Amino acid sequence: MSGPKLDPVTLEVVRNALPAVANEMAADLQRTSYNMMIYEVRDFCTALLAPNGDLVSQNVGGVSHFVADLGVIVVDGMKRYGASGFKPGDVVITNHQAVAGQHLNNIVVYMPYFFKGELLMFAMVRAHWIDIGGMSTGFGAGPTVVDPWQEGLQLDQLKIYEEGKLDEKLYRVIKDNIRFPESSLGDMKSQMAACRLATRRLDELLRKYGKDTVLAAIARIFDETERKCRNVVARLPNGVYEAHGSLDDDGIIKDDPVKAHAKVTIDNGHMTIDLSGCSGERKAAINSRTLAGARVAYKALTAPLEPVNEGSFRALDVIIPEGNIMMARFPAPMSGWSAVVPTVVDTIVTALAPAMPDRVPAGHHGLLGGAVVFFGVHPDTGKRFVVQSLEGGGWGGRPMEDGESGTVSVCQGDVRNGSIEGIELKCPVLIEDRKLRADSCGAGKFRGGLGLDVRVRNLVEGRWNFEHTKREKCPPWGLWDGKAGDFGGYLMRLPGEADFKPMRGSHVAVPIGAEAIVRTGGGGGWGNPLEREPEAVRHDVVEELISPETALRDYGVVLNARREVDLEATRRRRDTMAN
Repeated sequence: MSGPKLDPVTLEVVRNALPAVANEMAADLQRTSYNMMIYEVRDFCTALLAPNGDLVSQNVGGVSHFVADLGVIVVDGMKRYGASGFKPGDVVITNHQAVAGQHLNNIVVYMPYFFKGELLMFAMVRAHWIDIGGMSTGFGAGPTVVDPWQEGLQLDQLKIYEEGKLDEKLYRVIKDNIRFPESSLGDMKSQMAACRLATRRLDELLRKYGKDTVLAAIARIFDETERKCRNVVARLPNGVYEAHGSLDDDGIIKDDPVKAHAKVTIDNGHMTIDLSGCSGERKAAINSRTLAGARVAYKALTAPLEPVNEGSFRALDVIIPEGNIMMARFPAPMSGWSAVVPTVVDTIVTALAPAMPDRVPAGHHGLLGGAVVFFGVHPDTGKRFVVQSLEGGGWGGRPMEDGESGTVSVCQGDVRNGSIEGIELKCPVLIEDRKLRADSCGAGKFRGGLGLDVRVRNLVEGRWNFEHTKREKCPPWGLWDGKAGDFGGYLMRLPGEADFKPMRGSHVAVPIGAEAIVRTGGGGGWGNPLEREPEAVRHDVVEELISPETALRDYGVVLNARREVDLEATRRRRDTMAN
């Protein structure tokens, strides 16, 4: 083979430099953004991509289901403009669902990188804007949006800057059609700044080592990453594995479940994930157009702690037919695109439980976080405000330990909830509680993690969004005789009312003093609950994670008045339950 010589030291420098560029982009974005969803919640990803769409690197902790589909955007951009259609100083903005396949709030800003006049890469940032017009305020309007035009502005591979010059008309159109122009356009400038930083760092790298050496290193990194993933899959027994899950409905048509079905084929180190059995696209806005479900699951199963690049997915084939709810055709509405994705990921992972019994956990809460979204006009400033936070839930019990509590979904990287102090400082609301939900975890030898109850009181009139994946009929499942975790939802209590009532809907108007509870689900249990150590059960009762009634009913553990384990009574109780 001919080509540049690549010594091991240079290879390792490049291997670590490329993710470092993406990580520095992320730090720059966080420091300069206007939107709490970016600088605190971290609902974004930063990445470098080749002109053919290959993923070169992504920031550590970047939102997993964002980065899974960045390559298709680059490929579409190249078709639109051609390699000669990009110039230094160009900045492209896009969110179009025909390609991007997500809700319109997820805005992609990307910039070409040239080295000695040659287009080598694109620096790209996908980040969540708090508003993009229409009904998009917060996390989108959920399943009731009838089409993308009602959801908000559609930006289809538009150059907001061309050769360094701002397109004033496009900028004005965006500014005049969104509710929070200072925040959203400030975030756009932060995304641009992160991309410019990437071009400077790439210049430094290529000037030091040369184009041929850096590209050779990237090719080697892809090959080695592919080999690591293949080696994991090669240890699994060949065969076809299947599992299914579901959402109760699509948010519009009741008692019509949305199916998630995965067929996984293992063939000598190669994996094929077939999602053909998932529901067809719906009139409700819970459609998506994404490979994220399959790619996130595959990455989690093969090399969860390794940096991600295009080599991570070379040993994977994904089958999703057009018209599937995971490969919906424009203009199928996608405002609530994320509703089904975590359940699809869980279904793929669960399908492989017989092949990986020592690795696969029980089901987790299966949603992209309990969304706290309340918006209105601040009485002190007269300006619009929006409260946003993503609240985590319980993960499934694992073959060696309990599931994590209060954690966002497997699709979300290092996304975190908004801080109570930050929310209350900026918005007229009071966070009354943020606490673990006792008994929300599925029982097991290793129990599931706990969900949360977050109680918020609004101090001004405004509107709430109560859009939530509903999985009452298919709660987070247990594995190997573990029990299911509890499901989540929304509750509301208006002033003067004694009790909280279940709620669902978008842009729900409420008076001053209304209280909402954002409730997230718990994880399923792993293994037979009767095999759990009695002292571990007692500890959970003492810490108020489970009730004494649950300890007795699900685990067969008898506690005396001092909350000590009665070993003989527990043995008899478990013997009776086992028989």
